[in-house]
Amino acid sequence: MRDFLVGHYFYWFIFLLMTIGLAGIILKRNLIKKVIGMSILQVAIILFFVASASKWDATVPILDPALGAADVTKYINPLPHCLMLTAIVVGVATSGVAFALIIMIWRRFRTLDENELLEKLKHDPD
Repeated sequence: MRDFLVGHYFYWFIFLLMTIGLAGIILKRNLIKKVIGMSILQVAIILFFVASASKWDATVPILDPALGAADVTKYINPLPHCLMLTAIVVGVATSGVAFALIIMIWRRFRTLDENELLEKLKHDPD
């Protein structure tokens, strides 16, 4: 059991990051902290996919004459890494739009607290 826990330390770190991100989204009332929690959760998910796609003693997927093409298990699958690059770009765009919306909320309501914002939205005629 100890070998399992120590051997998968990276996955425990990813689980810790996921927990921090999810707690930031659920428990925090400030909108900026919620977006930061969302970014932390996204980074944890990207790290999970990259860690799952990597293999020990494997090389990049460029044909190596010394290894040959017969044993494909000696090469890393590049598809998850490429998909995670796309996920990083989507995450940066999502965070940018979220922060732009937060700026607009601040300019109109002068608060970033979720409860205060909901109260002001109930009493706002527009």
